[in-house]
Amino acid sequence: MSKTSKTSKKIDTARIEKAVKEILLAVGEDINRDGLKATPGRVARMYVELLAGMSENPERHLRSVFSENYDEIVLLRDIPFYSICEHHLMPFIGSAHVAYLPAGKVLGVSKLARIVDCFARRLQTQERLTYRIADFIMTNLKPLGVGVVMEASHSCMTIRGIKKPGSVMVTSAIRGIFRKDPRSRSELMSLIHNGKK
Repeated sequence: MSKTSKTSKKIDTARIEKAVKEILLAVGEDINRDGLKATPGRVARMYVELLAGMSENPERHLRSVFSENYDEIVLLRDIPFYSICEHHLMPFIGSAHVAYLPAGKVLGVSKLARIVDCFARRLQTQERLTYRIADFIMTNLKPLGVGVVMEASHSCMTIRGIKKPGSVMVTSAIRGIFRKDPRSRSELMSLIHNGKK
């Protein structure tokens, strides 16, 4: 099993609930008032959902690999995703564009989106998320090349700190032929940005 596919222990919801109560008390709230009584449980369930990728093995999405004599770029563009930044525990939300150049095998199209979801639902940085998706596909599908571009708005800088709503962070991870051959990389980027303003 690769290091990117390790799964972790189940999320301890009781511990999260206890911690949320402490946070509410620390900010001066009454944890027994009607609006907050169920909040610790809601927050715990929210983290189970948002961080589901921490206990999921992305290799399960490789069961739909097919032999195919196709030697052009395969691109799934504008895959919505959300993740949680490990620095402030706040979400970053955006779109992923995932491409590969097959070497005799293609992956079921929905599996690309599922791989993005699996890696996105973890505590991390956008940079790490981008290269983990690229490395996972490159290692397991063994294509001639992989390209992953992610665009996201980070709430940790749009609603706090510097407060710059509308700003978008773009990261990329380019592997194989897309990294080595400028023409292939140019074709990939043209496909990703085709039709975008």
